[in-house]
Amino acid sequence: MKKSILALLLLMPAPTIGVLAGMYWFPNSKLGSAIFIGSKIWLFLFPLVWLKLVDQKKISLSPARKGGFVMGAITGLAISIFILVLYKTVGSSLIDKEFLVEKMTEIGLNSLPVYIGGALYWTLVNSVLEEYVWRWFCVEKAEGVFNSVGAIICAAFFFTLHHIFAMNLYFSNFVVIVGAIGIFIGAALWSFMYIKYRSVWPGYLSHAIVDLCIFGIGGYIIFG
Repeated sequence: MKKSILALLLLMPAPTIGVLAGMYWFPNSKLGSAIFIGSKIWLFLFPLVWLKLVDQKKISLSPARKGGFVMGAITGLAISIFILVLYKTVGSSLIDKEFLVEKMTEIGLNSLPVYIGGALYWTLVNSVLEEYVWRWFCVEKAEGVFNSVGAIICAAFFFTLHHIFAMNLYFSNFVVIVGAIGIFIGAALWSFMYIKYRSVWPGYLSHAIVDLCIFGIGGYIIFG
């Protein structure tokens, strides 16, 4: 249990520290960028180092031996439909589109090719890395401390935490709260899927479908 607690303490605060440093404490500075990038590198290398040096296990590609892709597709589509309905009914009136476009322009995402490239990266690469970190490593380590429900809640909470700080720069408090609830539910669902299937890939499929939906809405807001 002590090793699991140590692993969680060394990993889970990293993305929040990165977001706070890069976007709040030292914005638009080399120090802020260095801490933000460093937190990303730490987030993705630490689990591998721990696996090899502490757990002394082999690296696995997390094969989906128990299936789960049907559940991944269904949950991804269901969440996406809910997001679309929520946006069309109330979301469009709650999001300050001009402010969002201004913020996207500041970080260079107002160009369609760049936006598409970013969407592909977040969907095809970043989502895989998030499943590997939060669903494989964090859920498994949290299982060494809590029961399955506690592990799901722990991993989902810290996955949601850094998203809250990031969203706060672009949206109103109400939108941030709704977004945080949605992210937590999604993270809890994907954590449950990892425990059920012991593979990151069913959860990734669901995650990727949801990301595509969100980037589709973002593209509609920015480019019309």
